[in-house]
Amino acid sequence: MPVEKDVSEFLRSTFRSIWSLELLFLLADDATRCWSCPEMVASLRASELVVNQAVDNLNAGGLLVPEPGDCFRYAPASKEVHLLVISARSLYAHSPDAVRRMIIRSQSNHLLKFADAFKFRKG
Repeated sequence: MPVEKDVSEFLRSTFRSIWSLELLFLLADDATRCWSCPEMVASLRASELVVNQAVDNLNAGGLLVPEPGDCFRYAPASKEVHLLVISARSLYAHSPDAVRRMIIRSQSNHLLKFADAFKFRKG
């Protein structure tokens, strides 16, 4: 199993929101099932925009694959990634607030770096 440092890095680098994490866990529950966007929206009780952003994020991260009929299924890019998902799920089950803080802090850091790019420098 991956070490906690690897799981933390996976969470910070892969997930832009808790919605993405929740969606991943929903799809990972049955890796053979292909989910349509309306099914994901209904299951998560989320907006279509939130689900579409999460799907795009997870797909780009090598965690989902598109299937015919505009649906997606859980398919991690490697066994190592699958083990990270399992470890992330375990950590989330035991310390949900810690996982939420990791994801939120990660996004805050990205926003600060973006904002810093627009600061005027004294020459």
